[in-house]
Amino acid sequence: MSYKTLMVHLDSSTRANTRVSLALKLARSFGSHLYGVFAAFEPHPREFYVMAGTADYYDAHRKLRAEQRAAIERLFRAELARAQVVGTLVDADTDTDPVASLMRHSRSADLTIIGQADPDDPETFVADQFAETVVLGAGGPVLLVPNTGHFEKVGTRVLIGWNDSREAARAVHDATPFIVGAAHVTIAALSTTFSPAPSQASCSELAATLARHGATSVDIARFDRHAAETTGDALLNFALDGGFDLLVMGAYGHARLQELVLGGATRSVLLTSTLPVLMSH
Repeated sequence: MSYKTLMVHLDSSTRANTRVSLALKLARSFGSHLYGVFAAFEPHPREFYVMAGTADYYDAHRKLRAEQRAAIERLFRAELARAQVVGTLVDADTDTDPVASLMRHSRSADLTIIGQADPDDPETFVADQFAETVVLGAGGPVLLVPNTGHFEKVGTRVLIGWNDSREAARAVHDATPFIVGAAHVTIAALSTTFSPAPSQASCSELAATLARHGATSVDIARFDRHAAETTGDALLNFALDGGFDLLVMGAYGHARLQELVLGGATRSVLLTSTLPVLMSH
């Protein structure tokens, strides 16, 4: 199993170059075809036309967005050529919801690469709960790239957040190309407020399965989180202390009354992670 088709989200944020650079490295490593899809916040014209004089502002916004898109697309094509990676610039649907368009394209990719929201960079805003929506709706694994740091290597030391759930199992399966190529893999037995940590047998069975796939160094870690520490924070602190460069975990959530609701660990990791995270739902 390998990632033969990658998709990276393009936007005009300051971290777009970092995200594209990582996507190119992964494409070269896995021998993948890389798709680039531009998606950015687009206000609805009705929001402008209700007030006199705002139509000109909307037209100016659309012109600026078109220029930004052209610039990042030129950069993407140039970086594909420089890295000698086969790729395609997808013509996103500019007249439809950018999140829906990006998710539709992501469903034909083996791995979707997006960026973390950055409150200091408004260009990272595509829509409310953008990362959560993509993770829950993409239909495959999503790699979240943090809004700080540079990542020369991803997947040499892999930390698996394991709680014996369907979502965690899905994430491990989806991360197999990273896991089999890693120098070291640690299975972290997670406990939450609502569920105890998985049994030693469950962790051992997972380790044996990964070894059959070709993982060469797998160990099991059980850690206790402090009473004032969330599961997500405990997992991120463990990853930082252990020098891991990829976190693999399931994403937990459901829709209720049209409102996206995610588990606390999922949300805290999406918001505060400082290392790349592969999530599946």
